[in-house]
Amino acid sequence: MYLPSAFRQDDRGELLRLIGETPLATLVTAGEQGLQASHLPLLLAADEGEQGTLYGHLARANPQWRELAAGAEAMLIFQGPDAYVSPSFYPSKAEHGKVVPTWNFIAVHAYGVAETIEDAPRLLQIVSRLTELHERERAQPWAVSDAPEDYVAGMLRAIVGFRLPIARLEGKWKLSQNRTAEDRAGVRQGLGASASSTDRALAQRLPE
Repeated sequence: MYLPSAFRQDDRGELLRLIGETPLATLVTAGEQGLQASHLPLLLAADEGEQGTLYGHLARANPQWRELAAGAEAMLIFQGPDAYVSPSFYPSKAEHGKVVPTWNFIAVHAYGVAETIEDAPRLLQIVSRLTELHERERAQPWAVSDAPEDYVAGMLRAIVGFRLPIARLEGKWKLSQNRTAEDRAGVRQGLGASASSTDRALAQRLPE
């Protein structure tokens, strides 16, 4: 990821927080089949390993798991809020007109080599923990154990899990840090007034 110093985020806590807040990640590998990408919900074990560890699973019919099994390095992309930034947001537009549109965003890339998991007990643990994570806010959470055991056993045979200790993290918080405080205030006001909840969420992240 291209990381100008103004946008680089090195705070491990912030990087892991975004990973934990991102419900769907993109898994990218390069191997004999060329570049492959899959979109997956992942589970973060922040205290496991030096940088944290990620757990997930792929459909057995998805050939990308074989790249993981062969030891290919994986990149996982976690995308936070993003928004178009209009030149009209900048007070400097009225001063000199030397402004252009841009896009603000937050993203984390995690890199590592995964261990694939095919035994049923460990797979069951992964899917159960993922389910608990995303059901926890519901009034009546659904659990994997609610489904018939033979059905769950069949579903587990149709997936391959993975455990990926994070070897390297990169974070980019592109939040108009290269603009003046006045222009940033204009962006914050412009995005904060947007009808888009994502725009408003990003506005709250802009530095003073």
